[in-house]
Amino acid sequence: MNIPIRKECPPGACVCNREVLLADPHADQRILRLTQQEEKKLVDRLESIATLDELERMKAKMHELLGIVVTITPSDNVVRTTRGFRIELADQPGLCRKTKQAIPAAIRRSMEAHPEIAFAILDRRDLLGGMGASIDAPDGNDNPQNNQI
Repeated sequence: MNIPIRKECPPGACVCNREVLLADPHADQRILRLTQQEEKKLVDRLESIATLDELERMKAKMHELLGIVVTITPSDNVVRTTRGFRIELADQPGLCRKTKQAIPAAIRRSMEAHPEIAFAILDRRDLLGGMGASIDAPDGNDNPQNNQI
């Protein structure tokens, strides 16, 4: 079975070290399976993500099938837009510069279309401080001073 691999980038356009990866028989060459056509499909799929669970599944699939490790972390400063998130791909031989830009951009567009993803990421890190949780008094009375023991 002949698996298509990504065509090499024009000289000087990329620093993916594709040749080094192909020369090492023990290297993890899964990333080379991401042809330009497959990359477009992946970007489209990432843009259509609607929940944090879907995003986590896609991150796991990218790691399993291609060896791509994606990390998404809120900025140390205030997060006001999706630009406040650091979306990074771990360096690895064979990962094209354009791919390294396209995947985070697609995830960011998904987060812009579905802000609940960003809120869920922030909530996981407890950056919303439990603002979404409401605590009712045991007797249904919202005023804690009127609660009786």
